[in-house]
Amino acid sequence: MKSPLEILFSAIHKPALTLFLALMAATMPLGGCARLPIGISPKAHMINADTLNAGSTIRETATGKDFQPTTDWWRAYADPQLDRLVEEATAGNPSLRIAQALVARAQFLAAGAKAPLMPEINASAVFTREQFSENHFYRSPYAGDTYWNNQATLDLFYDLDLWGKNRAALASALDTVLVATAEARKVELGLQTAVVRTYISLSLHYILRDIAKTTLRQREEILSITEKRLAAGLATEIERSQAETPVPAAHAELERIEETIVLLCTQLSTLTGKGPGDGEKILRPVLSLHTTIGVPSSLPADLVGRRPDVAAQRWRAEAEAENIKVAKAAFYPNINIAAFIGWQAIGFSKFFSGTSLTHGISPALSLPIFEGSRLRSQLGATTADYDMAVEAYNLTLLQALQEISNELVTLRSLDKQRNEAIRAENLAENAYGIALRGYHSGLTDYLSVLNAQNQTLVEATRTAQIEARRHEAYALLMQALGGGTPVDAASLSAKTALTDKP
Repeated sequence: MKSPLEILFSAIHKPALTLFLALMAATMPLGGCARLPIGISPKAHMINADTLNAGSTIRETATGKDFQPTTDWWRAYADPQLDRLVEEATAGNPSLRIAQALVARAQFLAAGAKAPLMPEINASAVFTREQFSENHFYRSPYAGDTYWNNQATLDLFYDLDLWGKNRAALASALDTVLVATAEARKVELGLQTAVVRTYISLSLHYILRDIAKTTLRQREEILSITEKRLAAGLATEIERSQAETPVPAAHAELERIEETIVLLCTQLSTLTGKGPGDGEKILRPVLSLHTTIGVPSSLPADLVGRRPDVAAQRWRAEAEAENIKVAKAAFYPNINIAAFIGWQAIGFSKFFSGTSLTHGISPALSLPIFEGSRLRSQLGATTADYDMAVEAYNLTLLQALQEISNELVTLRSLDKQRNEAIRAENLAENAYGIALRGYHSGLTDYLSVLNAQNQTLVEATRTAQIEARRHEAYALLMQALGGGTPVDAASLSAKTALTDKP
């Protein structure tokens, strides 16, 4: 008994099979000799990261250090509450879940792109109760009577993909998965940085609130002393008015800071995927950043694998390169095979007998000859998409390197500013101490003490602001370096897993 495959191929008459094979043989060389449109080719070229001059700031910071940011880089601030907030944001923020859903969507689409590489097999069955015409090809006893007309077939379709169009489409889809994976990591890193920066701002405003409260008390004391001097005839009404004017402003400033603290807590609760009420549970930050500032010695090449935005742009360019292959393959002849085998009979008594067997095969050949420049336009547009993707990668790489250099310059400057601010604050504290001792000795009045104290508050504010900027610059540097986990490793692992699936 013949196998189904033997039955299918035996359905083709020898002359037809000979003709089809001859057509295949004639079109095979067309893949090598077909002339693609002249003048349509990519113009953009990816920048080799190793050729970029990182600059003295980066080179000096990386000298003698093998630094890599850790995945949980925010723990350098030594604040358990911050650690908890970042972890909650990573687990519950809707924007990150949207990015993860986009990754899942890209994975499903890539799995669908594998289908054209495999044979497609479908089963169908039709059972029809039919009144047969007396004036058709049916003869007695069926003509003019009603019978069951039954058919069940197994259909097969297979695209030979001689020029790799389907394989290139699959590669493009897999690269799109990598793009989505890298962009999800970008969202995650951006979310972590947003939590840290908001938390730093909250810490700063708690310090500013302390200073504002002290400032308010100081101005109220100055007003009280001035009023007593006025009552004693030692001050004028103008002096009392001048002392009274700053008090409402100090109240307003304190209220503004209180408002900002509440808003920052609400913002943090939203970033963690919770309601505003959870912001009321956030305690005063206790940040303490004592860590060595460094960058990888392999910069800027290290950015290609670690920066999620750089990796995403690179994979997007790779996907567009595969799309060019798809567009070029459309210029070549396409060959596919369709076949079917099954049973067909009137009635059920002999439905599965050998005499009811039906089968057929239909090799198909298509070759574009005149298509009104449609294929040329498609190739040109796809090539332009590739050029844009490459230049977007180049721009992202350059911006990433600039961001790292900027943050290092900022950190160096802030370290110097911090030292000077601490020195100025110490001098102000010393002057305040001298004024206070002079007051106790009866050498100066209390207004001189309060004025000296005011300078300490000014310097304390400047120190707090510089320290907050330093904390923020460190967070931005970690973001500029790409966080911790190399994006390429995670992305390629996801691509391999998807490729191995049947």
